[in-house]
Amino acid sequence: MFLRVDKLQIELPAPKRQDPNAGAALQELLGGKYGEMSTLGNYLFQSFNFRSKSKLKPFYHLVAAITAEELGHVELVSNGVAMLNNGPDVPGQDAKSGGDVSGGPFEKMQDIRSAASFFSHGGGAVPVNSNSMSWNVDMVTTTGNVVFDLLHNFHLECGARLHKLRVYESLSSSDATGRAVCGYLLVRGSVHAHAYALALKKLTGVAIEQMLPTPNIPLANIPECQPYLAEGSHRRLYTFSTGDYEAMRGVWEGELALPGDPPGDLVVVEGMPDGGKIHDLAGQPSAFSPDYAPEEMMEIAQRLTRAAHQGAGSLS
Repeated sequence: MFLRVDKLQIELPAPKRQDPNAGAALQELLGGKYGEMSTLGNYLFQSFNFRSKSKLKPFYHLVAAITAEELGHVELVSNGVAMLNNGPDVPGQDAKSGGDVSGGPFEKMQDIRSAASFFSHGGGAVPVNSNSMSWNVDMVTTTGNVVFDLLHNFHLECGARLHKLRVYESLSSSDATGRAVCGYLLVRGSVHAHAYALALKKLTGVAIEQMLPTPNIPLANIPECQPYLAEGSHRRLYTFSTGDYEAMRGVWEGELALPGDPPGDLVVVEGMPDGGKIHDLAGQPSAFSPDYAPEEMMEIAQRLTRAAHQGAGSLS
């Protein structure tokens, strides 16, 4: 089962401007062939379908723990997309009704790359790629053969790294939100590629980790990666659990960081990263999000929240 925590794996910087085309570019990291929906979908169903779990614990635990992290990556990219699509929050923008909508307040939305992100999704993220093509189950590989599936996962993480680098290169230096998403995911994706490579080496004797990094550009070249390298995130795998999935230590621990990254021993950390605050995403009443005149629903929500805190109600 899964435990949900009301945080992102990192806190994202607020966007300086509305940039739905940058949001569309970031969608590639969500619903693209090598996006987070693909990594999540592959590892999730591989972990469900894994045979002889009790006898192959180090490898099952590795796939299962990374699955939980990938769910948080889907959440992180989705928040980044929505933040770029909506732009900076304006104080009080969701405190009044939507006003006169006859003046075409969203006329510019006709010209953005993914107009459906506004028309259908109100500026939110959905599992599509940068051209609004839907992610689908054909991108999931779960064969039941451990070596084949781990090799596929290694390929998937290398492909994801390639796409993250290209999306990163498409974002201007002013797109701090999107670049922060890329920087963090480049570090964590490198961890996962390294982990699957070590698992394959333990099973087959082939030192596939010597192929890393692929593409052959060090994380030291990406400014947005530096905070995570400095704190040692490139050496950590998280269990995303309390007391479970510890056997993956046999795959990860006792090994060293990749050449080119800050040196040190690889470690498994029980639990999850400290995480950061989720951006509030102020409503846009003129887009009917959360509604044209949201005052009443906000008053109702405030009453329910007070009642819950007083023990006289529930938020469920």
